[in-house]
Amino acid sequence: MILVTEIDHPLVEHHLCTVRDQATPASEFRAAIARLSVLVGVHATEDLPLSTITVQTPICQTAGQRLAVRVDLVPILRAGLGMVEPLQGLLPESAVWHLGMYRNEETAEPVGYYDNLPASGAPDIAMVLDPMLATGGSVEMVIRRLIEWGVPEIRVLSIIASKAGIQRVTRDFPNVKIFVAKIDPDLNDQSFIVPGLGDAGDRIFDTPQQG
Repeated sequence: MILVTEIDHPLVEHHLCTVRDQATPASEFRAAIARLSVLVGVHATEDLPLSTITVQTPICQTAGQRLAVRVDLVPILRAGLGMVEPLQGLLPESAVWHLGMYRNEETAEPVGYYDNLPASGAPDIAMVLDPMLATGGSVEMVIRRLIEWGVPEIRVLSIIASKAGIQRVTRDFPNVKIFVAKIDPDLNDQSFIVPGLGDAGDRIFDTPQQG
């Protein structure tokens, strides 16, 4: 089983230039994140199981296929919200469950602050949405929570991931698939991805930090 898929596509490279450029305004940044999310989402859904049904066209009956599994979306707040709308465009029947994390600036580790998962009713597949997979700490916390909820299959969708974050997730969760537009080589001393794109949440919501 292939655990990590890095999308090789000319449009990925084109839109990555937009999100990496610090001069890109927030509106264009959000649009490029959405386009990249669709490209990642298409690859992340290409092996979903189907069931055969019969549909009536204006001309005659014909065989068709629909998804045979329930797929829900789990954006990691807040940056993951930037990937929800494009993924719902592909999966309009998906529920959206929110898990909130904030980064402890001293340890660079995530701290959970919001969880709206119900006690039961887990989907067949959960797609974790986070534009940046840096240290892997937030994704790891979310995966453990989804396993506790009872999700049998988990997929992680990101725009940019670090090699260290990828290694952490695949080491700890050998059955979780990761789909990413680009894998960057390093993390800096503040655990930001290098070259990366900065703080995805601040750039999506146009809330630059002061000081």
